[in-house]
Amino acid sequence: MRILVTALTAAVLALSGLAANASADAAAPGAAAGIWKNPKNNVHVRIAPCGTSVCGTVVWASERAKAKARRGGTASLVGTQLLREFRQTAPESWSGRVFVPDMGRTFSGTLRKSGPNSLVARGCLVAGLICKSQTWTRIG
Repeated sequence: MRILVTALTAAVLALSGLAANASADAAAPGAAAGIWKNPKNNVHVRIAPCGTSVCGTVVWASERAKAKARRGGTASLVGTQLLREFRQTAPESWSGRVFVPDMGRTFSGTLRKSGPNSLVARGCLVAGLICKSQTWTRIG
């Protein structure tokens, strides 16, 4: 009986360790970590771990971008999480939800590294049928 309890305890501890590692891996932004600017250089986003996922939060925005966001219902663009609940799906690729502040809506999206300082961000409106992609550049 004592051997069975010890074996079960060891198995539970091993499974707990695997679960902890899986959570840590899901939150690892890896090659996407850093500060990125959009093609128009009017929004800068910091990509970093966020609980058990990866998120992207606005750290700087132009006055024009802030005004467009306010018209869409986002009172304060800086500090807003644009990339939400992103999880790694393959090496240097993630999928999650993208918040579009000037529309006040959230859509499905993906991120994919396309070079050491390039990241392709893609958001889709309806089941991947109406999509828009942008190449973001690392600035920090």
